[in-house]
Amino acid sequence: MISILQFGGSNCDRDAERALEHLGMDAERVWYEDGLPENADGILLPGGFSYGDYLRAGAMAARAPVMDEVRARAEASVPVLGVCNGAQIGCESGLTPGAFTTNASARFQCERVHLRVENADTPWTRAYDEGEVLSIPIAHGEGRFEIDEAAYDRLVEEDRVLFRYCDADGEVTDAANPNGSRGNVAGVLGERDTVAVLMPHPERATLPDLGGTDGQGILRGFEDGA
Repeated sequence: MISILQFGGSNCDRDAERALEHLGMDAERVWYEDGLPENADGILLPGGFSYGDYLRAGAMAARAPVMDEVRARAEASVPVLGVCNGAQIGCESGLTPGAFTTNASARFQCERVHLRVENADTPWTRAYDEGEVLSIPIAHGEGRFEIDEAAYDRLVEEDRVLFRYCDADGEVTDAANPNGSRGNVAGVLGERDTVAVLMPHPERATLPDLGGTDGQGILRGFEDGA
């Protein structure tokens, strides 16, 4: 069972549940105060605006007691995926390095973007080829990935960058970077490859009727990583 962790302000939890069920996976929404169920063999931190993004996006949710449980499950190799606000929570709670901050444009941006697969040897990317270009929506105001130079170099050396923003031909350029993220980074791994965060919304690119299925392989990481 994949637990979709709901906080006050989560608003992509139902989308995620429907997308996972469309792929044949069992999923349930779990209110953060109730804690994680024992049978959770995957955890998804969905998008939204937990606690209204007060202080910093994801900062308050990251300090909820349930995140101690999430970290413990992650250390036990339970797959954990943070999407958009869930990515912000993941970084703020130490599941992954870096931080997400205000877009370079200082505007909320909702659009389809292109992502280049940087590491195809993870549960979240094995459905793709390295260098493959995906089309997946973003919807965020604080999606700019920031990290100090030494930590960024370590991410690159350890092959922990999952996706970079690119153009339709796979070229990583400033023009293709929607939010000013360092190195055009759109998604990264934690210390284990079963833990990942990304700003784009794979659940919005999973149901065929919504105009694209490029996100399906990312969500299938719950099957591959379990």
